[in-house]
Amino acid sequence: MRIIRGKLKSRRFSVPKNFPSRPTTDYAKEGLFNLIENRYSLVEFDILDLCAGTGNITFEFLSREAGKLTAVDKDYFCTKFIRSNAKELDVEENLLVIKQDIIQYLLKTTNQYDIIFADPPYKLTFHHEIVEIVFKRNLLKDNGVLIIEHGRETKLENYPNFENKRSYGNVHFSFFSNEQLDNKTDEII
Repeated sequence: MRIIRGKLKSRRFSVPKNFPSRPTTDYAKEGLFNLIENRYSLVEFDILDLCAGTGNITFEFLSREAGKLTAVDKDYFCTKFIRSNAKELDVEENLLVIKQDIIQYLLKTTNQYDIIFADPPYKLTFHHEIVEIVFKRNLLKDNGVLIIEHGRETKLENYPNFENKRSYGNVHFSFFSNEQLDNKTDEII
């Protein structure tokens, strides 16, 4: 894996064999961050990365100088890997790593975020639950966005607050906002 842009640009880290998570492809990650940075300046943003896995997305946000980042994953090896790389990259001060089930985290947190990014395993079926909890519990700040990475089989377009979907090969990102849009299908994030 490599960090694409920002203060940590071109830094690489290897994911051990048999790691319990798969990183987002560089192609999809670059497309995602182009969309995000066309809409937001990430400086001083509070960001939540759910099912953080390798930390691939976490470190990309930190490289682009996001304010404060919380990475949540229930797997011990994932959280250990993220902490280890955060130390190596010297970004520990802006990062909180939590080992916890993401649904339990969403049900208990009292924090609000500018961006919530979730990348649950494609084969699991709780993508819809993430959307429901985030909006029921009002976990996004004003004009915040929820981004869910998923496979082709997952359909999220009929949920309230859905804005649009972008695809990069086999990787799909669905965007949800607490901002009310007049023409959701044409809005570009």
